[in-house]
Amino acid sequence: MTPETPELDQLLTTAAAAADPDGGFGWLDEHGSRTPGKVAETWIGARMTHVFGLAAAWGRPGAAELAEHGRRALTGLLHDDEHGGWWSDAHGTGPKQAYVHAFVVLAGATLSRVGLPGGDALLDDALAIWDEHFWDDDAGAAVDEWDAGWTTCAAYRGANANMHGVEAQLAAADAFAARGDDGRAAQLRQRCLRTAQRLVGEARARDGRLPEHFDDAWVAQLQHNRENPADPFRPFGVTVGHQLEWARLVAQLGTVVELPAVLADAPAELYRVAVERGESPDGQPGFVYTLDWDDRPVVPARMHWVMAEALAAAAVLGALTGDPRYGADHERWSALVELLVRDPRTGNWHHELTPEGQVGHTTWTGQPDAYHVAQALLLPRLPVTGSVAESVVRAVG
Repeated sequence: MTPETPELDQLLTTAAAAADPDGGFGWLDEHGSRTPGKVAETWIGARMTHVFGLAAAWGRPGAAELAEHGRRALTGLLHDDEHGGWWSDAHGTGPKQAYVHAFVVLAGATLSRVGLPGGDALLDDALAIWDEHFWDDDAGAAVDEWDAGWTTCAAYRGANANMHGVEAQLAAADAFAARGDDGRAAQLRQRCLRTAQRLVGEARARDGRLPEHFDDAWVAQLQHNRENPADPFRPFGVTVGHQLEWARLVAQLGTVVELPAVLADAPAELYRVAVERGESPDGQPGFVYTLDWDDRPVVPARMHWVMAEALAAAAVLGALTGDPRYGADHERWSALVELLVRDPRTGNWHHELTPEGQVGHTTWTGQPDAYHVAQALLLPRLPVTGSVAESVVRAVG
């Protein structure tokens, strides 16, 4: 029997309301209801499929059916049957994005690892697209975006898509290892190692400040989106939550490969820099969204996912190191979540707050995403492995 997790159960109940009868998962508003007229987006659908796959393995009733609902959309409504790969949304238009495809890989990997039907096939299809179009072996990292027909690759390179590419490939490696394909698992983990070395090196070159944006020669573009600093996926400056997320992912990577000396201290360093510079730099509680290159707040809004990644990183690093300071951080931030961030009506978290603790709308509206919160709630209860799915499977025995 898995432990009682009332907060996770309430979150999953709300997330279930996102299931669209026409396929995929819709955009939940601040009341936990689907937003009328807003088309299903692939990144949300893939993340929800991953979450319900985890929940099914955790033993939550109805979760397997919701994971299957997501899988059907990913293999049907949201899939480009003509060119291969996945559209950005159910309209079937727009570019092919590494960010979106990384989450499809993650969804397939999770379904595969927890043993849900169709997971192996979805993972194989998604990884084939990732290998052919996104993975750049010369760079040891992924490209970011293609046109719909895979004819032109954009010059932009992004740390965000690569971070989630690492997460997805670590999960895929665990799924392949469970299938007995240790060679494929090792290949994927070595890719993750190369990408982590590249991005951590970029942060180290700037006293711990990780650039998010690069050109096609991997030259950092430090002023990218200065005029649009609150962009939800490509903001200007240093994204505090991503440094916390990288800290956790590199720590998880270290459980499945031997980290080279240049990465051995990276989880602690990235975590320390994010907390010292990103937590309450304006005197208000919580983490700011972004900092400039002199560590001054750019977008001071408090994003729910940044707090979730802080909790997840503290849980993972605390479990691996035994350092009580991580536990103290986790306790302090958990109290702040209960005070300000968690919405008792929905069980989800307010996706954006002002520095003063009011619901904000600079970047996000509603509560469409359960992925960060679900993982933050699960990770403190799990052994640390290369992926959340692997950890859940081992926890439930």
